[in-house]
Amino acid sequence: MNRITQIKTNSGPELVDSFGRKHDYLRISLTERCNLRCSYCMPDEGIPLRDKSNFMSREEVFKIAQTFTQLGVKKIRLTGGEPLIRKCAHDIIKDLSTLDVDLAITTNGILVDEFINTFEESGIKSVNVSLDSLKPERQESISRRNYHDRIMKNIYLLLEKGFKVKLNMVVMNKVNDDELIDFIELTKDKPLHIRFIEFMPFNGNKWDWAKGIGYDTMMSKIISHYGESPIRKFTESPNETAKGFSLINYQGTFGIISSITNPFCDTCNRIRVTADGKMKNCLFSANETDLLNPLRNGMNLIPLITDSIHSKKLERAGMHTSEDLHNSNTHSKNRSMIAIGG
Repeated sequence: MNRITQIKTNSGPELVDSFGRKHDYLRISLTERCNLRCSYCMPDEGIPLRDKSNFMSREEVFKIAQTFTQLGVKKIRLTGGEPLIRKCAHDIIKDLSTLDVDLAITTNGILVDEFINTFEESGIKSVNVSLDSLKPERQESISRRNYHDRIMKNIYLLLEKGFKVKLNMVVMNKVNDDELIDFIELTKDKPLHIRFIEFMPFNGNKWDWAKGIGYDTMMSKIISHYGESPIRKFTESPNETAKGFSLINYQGTFGIISSITNPFCDTCNRIRVTADGKMKNCLFSANETDLLNPLRNGMNLIPLITDSIHSKKLERAGMHTSEDLHNSNTHSKNRSMIAIGG
C-alpha cells in the first residue's frame, strides 16, 4: 500500500496506514504543565521543566496543524497537560479556528469560565472535561488539588451555553468505582455524556491492573443497579472509542472506553502531536517522529508524517496480550500521560 493514498475528494489526500485505516483526527497538546496533579497522569515527582524553546510556539502549532489538514485531517482536539494554562491559548484557539476542521478541546474545567467567549467565537461546540469523582474530598485526593466546586460550576456553565459536554472519568478499583451510578444519574436531567475510561499504563503512574476496572465489571455494576431493560446500546460514529449506552427517558448518555480489555484499534483514526512537536501514531507507542526541529529547519513534514502513519502497528503499539501490558519494560518506555496529551 502506498504510504499516502490519494482519494478523489474535495479535501485532497488522506492518511491511510498499512492496515487501511484512515487517519483524520489530530490531537495537539499545547503544554506539559497542569494545574492538577492527577495520580494516573502525572508521576509523584512531577516531570522535568524544560525551557520554552523546546516546545511549539503559537506559529508552529498552526503550521503543523495546517500541514495535517492538507493531508485530510478533519478534526483537531486541543489537549495538555491543561491546554488552557498555555499563555497564548486564546490566540492558538482563534488561529486554529481559521482552518477547515471541527475544533474541540479537552480540559480539567478549572479555567473554562475564562474561555467561554473564545470557545464561542472560535466555533468550538464540544468540550471534554476530565473529572474522576463527584465527591469533593475524593476528587482532591485523586487530583492533589482542591478545585472540585469550580469544575462543577464550569460544567454547568458549558451546558447553559449549549456546548456538548463529555465527562471523562478514569475508573480505578477501590478508588472511585463506587461512583459509576452517581455519574450516570447526572445524565437523567442533563444532556451530559459520561465516558468511563479503563486505567491505562504510562510511565510513572505505577500501573497495575489490580487498580483497574474492566468493561465487563463496569457493565455488571450498571446492570445490577438498573437492570437490562432500561439500557439501550446505540451506534456510535465509526471511529468512536467508547461503547455507548443510554437509559430510557434520560437526556444524556454513558459509554466505556475499554483500551485494556477490549481495544478499538481496528477503527483507530487518531494522531497525536506532543507539546514539544513529536508525532505519536499511537497513544501506547514509545516511538515518536520529530516534527518541530524539521519544521524549524525548513524541511517538508509530509514524508515524515506519512512514514509514521505507515509504520503504525495493528494494535496498541504491538502490545497484543495482557502479558505485553504487564511488562513494565514495555510501557515504561513511553512518556507519562501528562507529557503525551490526553
